[in-house]
Amino acid sequence: MGLLDISIIRMVSKLVLVLLLFHHVVIATSSYSSQKQYPSCPDGEKSALLQFKDSFTIDKSASRSTDAYPKVSSWKPAKGGNNTCCSWEGVECDEKTGHVIGLDLGSSCLHGSINNNSSLFRLVHLQRLNLSDNNFNYSQIPASIRNFPSLTHLDLSTSVFSGQVPSELSLLSKLTYLNLALNLDRLSEDKDHQSSEEENYPLLKLEASDLGSLVQNLTSLEVLSLSFVNVSSAIPHSMANLSSLTALHLRACHLFDEFPVRIFQLPNLESLSVRYNQELTGYFPEFNQSSLLISLKVGFAGFFGTIPSSIQNLHSLQNFDVAQCNFSEGLVPSFLGNLRQLTYLDISANKFGGPIPDSLANLTQLATFRISTSRLTGPIPSWLGNFSKLEYLDFAFNRLNGSVPASFSNLTNLQILYLQLNSLSGVVEFQMFQNLQFLFQLQLSWNGLEFVTVNSTVQQFTVLGLSNCSLTEFPSFLQYQKGLERLEIAGNKIRGQVPNWMWNTSIETLVYLDISGNFFSGQFPLVLPWVNLVGITLSSNMFHGSLPVPPPTMLEYTATDNNFTGEISSLLCNMKNLQLLDLSKNKLSGMLPQCLGNFSDDLTLLLLGNNSFHGVIP
Repeated sequence: MGLLDISIIRMVSKLVLVLLLFHHVVIATSSYSSQKQYPSCPDGEKSALLQFKDSFTIDKSASRSTDAYPKVSSWKPAKGGNNTCCSWEGVECDEKTGHVIGLDLGSSCLHGSINNNSSLFRLVHLQRLNLSDNNFNYSQIPASIRNFPSLTHLDLSTSVFSGQVPSELSLLSKLTYLNLALNLDRLSEDKDHQSSEEENYPLLKLEASDLGSLVQNLTSLEVLSLSFVNVSSAIPHSMANLSSLTALHLRACHLFDEFPVRIFQLPNLESLSVRYNQELTGYFPEFNQSSLLISLKVGFAGFFGTIPSSIQNLHSLQNFDVAQCNFSEGLVPSFLGNLRQLTYLDISANKFGGPIPDSLANLTQLATFRISTSRLTGPIPSWLGNFSKLEYLDFAFNRLNGSVPASFSNLTNLQILYLQLNSLSGVVEFQMFQNLQFLFQLQLSWNGLEFVTVNSTVQQFTVLGLSNCSLTEFPSFLQYQKGLERLEIAGNKIRGQVPNWMWNTSIETLVYLDISGNFFSGQFPLVLPWVNLVGITLSSNMFHGSLPVPPPTMLEYTATDNNFTGEISSLLCNMKNLQLLDLSKNKLSGMLPQCLGNFSDDLTLLLLGNNSFHGVIP
């Protein structure tokens, strides 16, 4: 080996050594940078956070989200190391000063009260605060909220706050996001599981003058959500001056008077909802092409006039809801078919009629399509089978005729289908729906259909309406249903006894049963097995034996025009909230239970005639 070769080897060795050293430096630097360096938060703010944590209990039922978990579990007062509160989950600090500027405790399973003396209000540098989806146990929103003059985001939604919304909120002039929605009475909500969301009990109240102050002072607002806050006033016209507003949600706020039309024309508005304000009136302006509206919902409010054809200028519109308003067009507006981005369309319960226009075949993105309680005529168009994203279809309470399109078997994402109370005819084979694995509510009642069932296991339903569907046998597939809530098979031609397996079907879930107007005979168990039943109709059959006793949850009990015999059991008096009781046209006898006089004021109809009772009327 020559001197030149040795020199080359030495040079290569040095180069390899340099590369190895560089490699180790890169790895070390990368490892160091992968460990985020948090600023050190002041001891006083760390202490305030720990005190705030300790003022609550962790309760999984305090949050409704399925993704909820206690974020404060990572908050520990350990000494030494880099245990700055800036490293705790949900805590955000200023990178330079270390001050806590953000607190995100949404869906954190917190349960307990909060007041003006809470240590939270010592975090005076806060800019973002999210306490949504917890349970603050009917606390009032503390007036100490004024301690956060730098606050830009405030979310106190769905957290069981109650009482008067403090006027101090209007002092937070930097707010761009304010959400106080859905603070509802969970006790009432849990007791009355049948009530819709719109019938729940709002806990927060906002004075009209305070709403005016909010609108006047919070001029940078981009999102304002007050849904289910009891406002009970008109909307101030000055709200149309909030030029930065992108979302305005005022659902079920007890608003009245006329909606300021200029709000529709706010330059940045993307989402507007004033649903369920029945005393609120208004009309649509002409819409221009510069509008950014994505969601427009005014259903169940008093909007009137016509839907302008210029609505087709809203090229970004995805959600459109004018259900149960007072729009006056005769035919369903064909220009709605130009809103090709629509995923939600509800024009139910207005004065629209005529056939479903073929132009709506363009709305292939629809997931919800509702034109119920209207004046629709003609057949159901087969092109609906092309709506592959459709989840909810409701044409109930119309005058539609013809058959149920076979193309419905293509709607593989369909979950809810309501076609009841039309003039449909023809044979409907249950196999049509067997491919619709997500279908859990099916209503075909009160048409002229002939429903052909199958003897096999099928998907699970919560609502099944097959009244007046020419059934001659009790549908055997019902024995496999574990979660039925509503079952209607009235007005058919079913003979014989209710099958014994029915007494074990959906015992925990069934709340309404209608088997009236058939040719049933036989007896019932003395006590009905469905523990949460609120309504049952057994009328116009040939049942005999003792009158069955429903559970205490019962609101409506109708057993007229049968052959029930014997006395009325005193167990019937456990139905404290009964609203309707019809036992007429039977063969009942004996004395009326005296406790019938103790029913609540909710009892509006009591029919006991055409029996053989004697004695004193309670």
